[in-house]
Amino acid sequence: MDSSRSAGIDRRRLLFGSAVIGGGVLLAGCTSNHKEDTPTSDVKTAAASGSGSGNEALGKHVVIGFSAPAADHGWMAAITKNAEAQAGAYSDVHLEAVEGTNDVNAQISQVQTLIGKKVDVLVILPFDGKALTAVSQQAMDAGIPVVNLDRVFDSPLAYRTWIGGDNFGMGLNAGLYIGKTLKDKGVANPVIGEIAGIDNLDLTKQRSSGFRKGLAKYGFKVDIRQAAQFTADSGQQVMSNVLQARSHLDAVWNHDDDQGIGVEAAIKQAGRDEFFMVGGAGSKHAMEEIKADNSVLKATVVYPSNMSASAIRVARLIGQSKGMGDLVGTDLPSSLTLFSATVTKENVDQYLPGAFS
Repeated sequence: MDSSRSAGIDRRRLLFGSAVIGGGVLLAGCTSNHKEDTPTSDVKTAAASGSGSGNEALGKHVVIGFSAPAADHGWMAAITKNAEAQAGAYSDVHLEAVEGTNDVNAQISQVQTLIGKKVDVLVILPFDGKALTAVSQQAMDAGIPVVNLDRVFDSPLAYRTWIGGDNFGMGLNAGLYIGKTLKDKGVANPVIGEIAGIDNLDLTKQRSSGFRKGLAKYGFKVDIRQAAQFTADSGQQVMSNVLQARSHLDAVWNHDDDQGIGVEAAIKQAGRDEFFMVGGAGSKHAMEEIKADNSVLKATVVYPSNMSASAIRVARLIGQSKGMGDLVGTDLPSSLTLFSATVTKENVDQYLPGAFS
């Protein structure tokens, strides 16, 4: 989940909630060829016939090519499922989805195949943005607009629109929640831990930077920080080390909810409960725990997996030469940054239907 961006994108980006793209309302269900596997509220309804209005009305048939990494992580699996479900909600969209892969060369070859099929629009979440830049630019040069999803390409020449999450904002909101909670409890000099993701990724650096910024508002800082690998096993090992190093903690932010399964296992194994924890990304497992309120996990900050559904909607609008319904003008934005909401016991029911498994 790497959404590092160039300065040019940052200057032009718009901050959007994850439920704003293209208008319409959120449903309790969705239309899909994979109903049993699809999160219930990550896609929006589309007109099944010409009786719709505005952008939802039946329009020009659009073939959308889709390429993403392998679904070897809960968040990434939801990315592909949500894209398929959103495309399935439109009778005027055909999705050409290639098999997810973490092999850069294989993904390049797959995108070249989609270019050869002359799809109308491409939606690409690159395994490695830098490595996929050249092939994406080939698509643009061939007249195929590209929607760059999450992990950014190296050049703005390689895409028409970028859409993704806000890693800095994710860390910022985690820091603000922890800082306010500790202040409200009257904790003067808290011991705060951070279980980061893969440290050499820009997204991890952005999340940590935002976290420090959020804590600084309340005069707090990170006291112990360890990086894991976005896996449950690494989370358990790293959290065990942190607990051994510190006999007392007041709060912990864990960057990733899948990783957090291992983090929580280490906490339970150590019998520690003197602190509270905030998660990251917004998994169903984490939100159910937050709702039950029976563990140290009290909140999570969302990194929306429904961004892929929004990318499909944007790709359809591009293919039909339409603008965004709630904006003035006929051109779509060049960049959309989705908000990282803080989910707590008080608002969890709002976000749980769209959580990834």
